[in-house]
Amino acid sequence: MRAIVVTEPGDPEVLTVTDLPDPSPGPGEVLLDVVAAGLNRADLLQRQGFYPPPPGASDIIGMECSGTVAALGEGVTGWTIGDEVCALLAGGGYAEKVVVPAGQVMRAPAGVPLVEAAALPEVACTVWSNLVMTARMQPGETLLVHGGAGGIGSFAIQLGKALGVTVLTTAGTEAKRELCRQLGADVTIDYQEEDFVAVAQEHGGADVILDNMGAKYLARNLDALADGGRLAIIGLQGGAKAELDINGLMRKRGSVMGTTLRSRPTDGPRGKAAICAEVVEHVWPLMEAGTIRPLVDTTFPLARAAAAHERMTSGAHSGKLLLTV
Repeated sequence: MRAIVVTEPGDPEVLTVTDLPDPSPGPGEVLLDVVAAGLNRADLLQRQGFYPPPPGASDIIGMECSGTVAALGEGVTGWTIGDEVCALLAGGGYAEKVVVPAGQVMRAPAGVPLVEAAALPEVACTVWSNLVMTARMQPGETLLVHGGAGGIGSFAIQLGKALGVTVLTTAGTEAKRELCRQLGADVTIDYQEEDFVAVAQEHGGADVILDNMGAKYLARNLDALADGGRLAIIGLQGGAKAELDINGLMRKRGSVMGTTLRSRPTDGPRGKAAICAEVVEHVWPLMEAGTIRPLVDTTFPLARAAAAHERMTSGAHSGKLLLTV
């Protein structure tokens, strides 16, 4: 199979197409013929040598893909060769074939083109597991989404509106803010010119904040929380270490939670298989009804993975970037 390998940690130019042996599914695994793979910021870190895959996972970059079922490992039921699916991966997506635990394979939502389905697993599982399973977001609450025009943010806006919450979001350009409004955001905030804390407080504070910045925004996110608010940190674009005003957190009866998806086990009550099952049950019907749609910025052929990484690094994109096989 053709696959993208990292010749050495570095800039996008280290991404190289090579031929590797085809993988074979083990017990409880499914082999997929990959049609497309989604890009994530974690891919950039892995390319640079800062985010190695979990033990036992493929060294090939790529945490989500779409494709067709090619073979079933021992004990796998419920799938047929040729089924159109998408999958949440610990690694291996930038390739023509990938092996994935059966519990992390999801049927492609009806009406979503198979290539575009590659844009869904990571964002849908991240957003659902954080907003609903962890932060317990309820109808009538207020959600603040940082980076609303990105892959995660654009999905979070749509899911929030579908679940009956008021959505505030930050974005850096008027074009991106307009996109957020089109996706359903009630309030858009120019984070370069406006204070998102003040805007959130004007709306009674945020009951839930979905944050990809980490340390840089920690203190201000706490200020933006409503009483009983929950801060879900899913990224570290603004650093990993900051002081926490515990007294302020206690006065608001607030919660701060940090989660990752890639390192979770497949099985267990908060494992990847359980998250995938909830996404298929609760989110896919919204996709099939057209309430939520995948937002794809650009597709690149697999051999142009370096160009795709360059576009993600630039921050010029809105929505997801995909590699097609």
